[in-house]
Amino acid sequence: METQTVLSGYEQAEILQKAVDSLNVTAALRYLAEKFAGQITFSTSFSFEDQIITHEILAHEIGIEIFTLDTGRLFAETYSVWSKTNDYYNAKIKAYYPQAADLEAFINQKGINAFYESVENRKSCCHIRKVEPLQRALKGKKLWVTGLRADHSPERSNSQSVEWDEKNQLIKFHPLLHWKTEECWEYINMNRIPYNPLHQKGFVSIGCSPCTRAIQIGEDFRAGRWWWEDQSKKECGLHTK
Repeated sequence: METQTVLSGYEQAEILQKAVDSLNVTAALRYLAEKFAGQITFSTSFSFEDQIITHEILAHEIGIEIFTLDTGRLFAETYSVWSKTNDYYNAKIKAYYPQAADLEAFINQKGINAFYESVENRKSCCHIRKVEPLQRALKGKKLWVTGLRADHSPERSNSQSVEWDEKNQLIKFHPLLHWKTEECWEYINMNRIPYNPLHQKGFVSIGCSPCTRAIQIGEDFRAGRWWWEDQSKKECGLHTK
């Protein structure tokens, strides 16, 4: 009797990388949606990158679930583009929320704006509002589509568009990994895709309202996120190596 070879997650990612290398975004998403039917999901924060992927999925009727993490402290403009996107594509983007008991305990013990006081508090807040809900959203999934781009940080410049996520035990696909910002905006304008108006006011990476500010000319892409912290600490725990 033949012994079936069980591929590691890293080996599976390498095989899928070769399969999608020659495909455009639409074709790659469709290929993965068919291969991982019912086990593939896309997380959107309603960033301009995520809006492009949402458009690809909904406009081409590709069978990929779309969800978002509502931290409870998003900008009003983010909720607005969320509503507009649902209306525009006749869709219902699923929302995941923090566990009420955990959030109440954190705020009652630490304070409503405790994340300004220490990196530990900020990471605890991110874990409650983002990481734990994400873990629930990814439960039972085998492939997670994201809007990460290489331009977001130096650490991502050498990433592959398909990679194994050891922490979450699934494969991640970044269809826009090598797209430049100019390409993204050309595509958005050409296809009349709804986007967050804060992007026109100096906000590049948009997260929770208390933790995000507009950036100045010449500042790093991530300068507007957790601006009171050292550059090396600016991750919320959603995308880790």
